[in-house]
Amino acid sequence: MKRFGLLYHPKIAASQQLAEDTEARLQELGSEAWCSSSWDEPYVLGHLDRSDLLITFGGDGTLVRTARICAGHALPILGVNLGRLGFLAELQPWEVDGRLRLLVEGQYWLEERMMLHAELRRGDETVHLSEALNDVVVSRGCIARVIRISTSIDGQYLTTYTADGVIVATPTGSTAYALAAGGPIVDPRLSNMLLTPIAPHLTVATALVLPGEAHVQLEVEAEYEAALTIDGQVDVTLWDGDVVTVEASRHTCRFVRMGERNYFYRTLVGRLK
Repeated sequence: MKRFGLLYHPKIAASQQLAEDTEARLQELGSEAWCSSSWDEPYVLGHLDRSDLLITFGGDGTLVRTARICAGHALPILGVNLGRLGFLAELQPWEVDGRLRLLVEGQYWLEERMMLHAELRRGDETVHLSEALNDVVVSRGCIARVIRISTSIDGQYLTTYTADGVIVATPTGSTAYALAAGGPIVDPRLSNMLLTPIAPHLTVATALVLPGEAHVQLEVEAEYEAALTIDGQVDVTLWDGDVVTVEASRHTCRFVRMGERNYFYRTLVGRLK
C-alpha cells in the first residue's frame, strides 16, 4: 500500500491532530498520503482515484459516512476509534503508530460488509437514491403522531405498520438503531436484511430477518410530513404516497482488520457490558 487517504472528524480536535501525525509518519515510510475532513465530501471524492486505502479517525459514524461516500470505489477502510462505542473501528489511537508499517506492508485481512440501496419515488419521479451501511429508516417527522407504512416484500403485501417508523437494516446495522428498537443482533458475515418496526401500535411488532436478495417496499400514509433517514446522517422529507424501496446494494464495504478473524463476539460482549 502506497497511497493513503486520512479522514478525520471535524468536531474532534484530537482526530485532526492524529490524522496529521499519521500523514507525516506514512510519508516517512515512503507512502503518499492526503488528509481531509470526512464531512468535505467533494474533496474526498476528488481524491479517491489516487488512493489505495482509507483510514478514518472518529467514531463509528465517521466510518459509516466514509463507507457511504466511497461506495462503488471498493477501497478498504481502517477505522481508528475516537468515539464512544467503536463497534466497527479496528484500532485505538495509541495503537496507530505501531501498526502503520504493517499496514504499508499489506499485513492485514479484509472483511466485507453488506450495504443497502434505497430509492425514493414520488409518483413517477425518482427523487432520491442512496447507499447505506447501517440502515434505511422511514419514520414520523417532528410531530409526535404515528404514521402508517404499507409494507411489501418481493411484491407481496405484508402489513401496514402503524408506528413511529420502520427500520430496514444490514447485519452491520443490527447493533445500531435496529437493536434499540428491539431487533436481533446478526453476525456481520451474513447478508440478511432486518425489518424492524419502531414503537408499533396494534400491529405486527416482531422484527423479521429477510434474505439478502429481498426487495422491500415502504409506502407512506401520513397526514403530516415524515422522514427518510439514511445511516442516521442523511435526512429527506417524505409526503403522503411516497414510496421507498430497499434492496441489497451491488456495492460492499471492505473493512481492514489486523487482529483475529473471530473477533466479533468478543467485541460485542465487551461493548454491551
